[in-house]
Amino acid sequence: MSKIALVYGSSTGNTEKVAVSIQNTLSDHQVDLYNVQECGVDFYGEYNNFIFGVSTWGEGDLQDDWDSYENKFSKLDLTGKRVALFGLGDQEEYSDNYLDAMGTVYDIVTKNGATVIGVWENIGYEFDESTALRDGKFVGLALDEDNQSKLTDGRITMWLEQIIPSFQ
Repeated sequence: MSKIALVYGSSTGNTEKVAVSIQNTLSDHQVDLYNVQECGVDFYGEYNNFIFGVSTWGEGDLQDDWDSYENKFSKLDLTGKRVALFGLGDQEEYSDNYLDAMGTVYDIVTKNGATVIGVWENIGYEFDESTALRDGKFVGLALDEDNQSKLTDGRITMWLEQIIPSFQ
């Protein structure tokens, strides 16, 4: 399997913690961990496989690091790249825009030619709306560290078992 770039942005440390957990779980594979702030435009040519981690802030906004990077990110050619997404949000307090940032990143990477892998069932969540839902499923792994942190490790394991065969 080719190497994987695991790119995240984190304000409180939750997304970084999940990214590190994913990297540790994939210890048999080459997974390089990056904060999105560290990623230049040329960086994307070095990888064919990506995992992007993003959290939703406020009323559906991207986390600050992703937000400041969005202009560059939205112009990348990701044709032929495989991308898996994971998102963090608070489904109780922000029920009207749960994981909207993951939906935003999904829209960018698909528009720019990437193949997205790792859709996730919408089972065990309670929220009103999410732009990360497409055809009744999340576009990536849905996590809620505020209300369902005890489910995170199991969800990560199941999701990784699903996506790893798609990375070549």
